[in-house]
Amino acid sequence: MLKLIMGLKGSGKTKHFIELVNSALKEESGNIVCIEKGKRLTYDIPHAVRLVEIEDYGITGFDFLKGFISGLRAGNYDITHIFIDSVLRLIGERPGSAAEDFFDWCEAFGQREGVRFTMMVSSDIADATERVRKYL
Repeated sequence: MLKLIMGLKGSGKTKHFIELVNSALKEESGNIVCIEKGKRLTYDIPHAVRLVEIEDYGITGFDFLKGFISGLRAGNYDITHIFIDSVLRLIGERPGSAAEDFFDWCEAFGQREGVRFTMMVSSDIADATERVRKYL
């Protein structure tokens, strides 16, 4: 239920991310949410997708982000897919065990709630740990 798009800057992650959002909009029957930092995807994401500017909510870490995602789902059981643009940059974290724990939480949450996650991570794929590689 979790897919990571990982690569260095300039590797085509954003283009692929936008293509996946558009595909999900055409193929899925539920609501789709895209969480971003800044408003860089405003003109690339179709208006039918709920685009959430995370800075409007003061999210400062993975625990807050988990609560935010849980609240989104609690408020709308029709959400079937959550896209997160540059998840580590979004909350100012670096790759590590906290990120791995968050990815595992999203996988478990998605299985339990029937929500798919797609996240972009700006980091070299060669640096991905075994825990991260299972989501690529």
